[in-house]
Amino acid sequence: MLSLREAVENGVFNYSLFPNQDNLRSAFLGERNGIFVSSVPVTRVGFLKKIVECKESRIGKQPIVVPSNVTIALEGQDLKVKGPLGELSRTYPREVRVQRDESGVITVKKALETRRANQMHGLFRTLTDNMVVGVSKGFEKRLQLVGVGYRAMVEGKDLVLNLGFSHPVRMAIPDDLKVKVEENTRIIVSGYDKCNIGQFAASVRKWRPPEPYKGKGVKYADEIVRRKEGKAGKKK
Repeated sequence: MLSLREAVENGVFNYSLFPNQDNLRSAFLGERNGIFVSSVPVTRVGFLKKIVECKESRIGKQPIVVPSNVTIALEGQDLKVKGPLGELSRTYPREVRVQRDESGVITVKKALETRRANQMHGLFRTLTDNMVVGVSKGFEKRLQLVGVGYRAMVEGKDLVLNLGFSHPVRMAIPDDLKVKVEENTRIIVSGYDKCNIGQFAASVRKWRPPEPYKGKGVKYADEIVRRKEGKAGKKK
């Protein structure tokens, strides 16, 4: 004789085999499917809503000190910075807001408590600091040419590179950048917009990235090229 549990699992429940289980008749949806629905009342489960605050970025919460030779114009989410080297402007997203106190110190704060706002906080604080430093002191990026016959020169508004191709590579220098060549192999890119400096330097390096066997190519001055060992000759 099957037990109550085996009858339910096999789907062959028969009420005549279990005469004392009449109270379970209403608990089954049918004899074929053998699905049991509990008739015991369940207490209502409550969920406690807890507000989770994102940690503030260590970089984002640092204030930005504005030098005396830099003027700032803040209108809503638009910031304009003007200094002796040039002028820059930026529009900030709604996740962050820019504030300026009476002493001229700029702070970037989160306007929302979301993951994207936490990501934008440190990013736009760094971009704002780069704007202030760029128009007051400027930035520069140095590149090094490594290879026999590799050389560079500035002709008017163009940077001419000899990198082993059948023809020299000519690159137009942007108006807001200055390019200087030392000893035909060292290139110095300077300006007040750090983004444009990095983009132009990356474009120069892209023509001949350093290869890992002999290190030939265009590399950053502080770049470390990981070298590989070449194929060994046949053993005699």
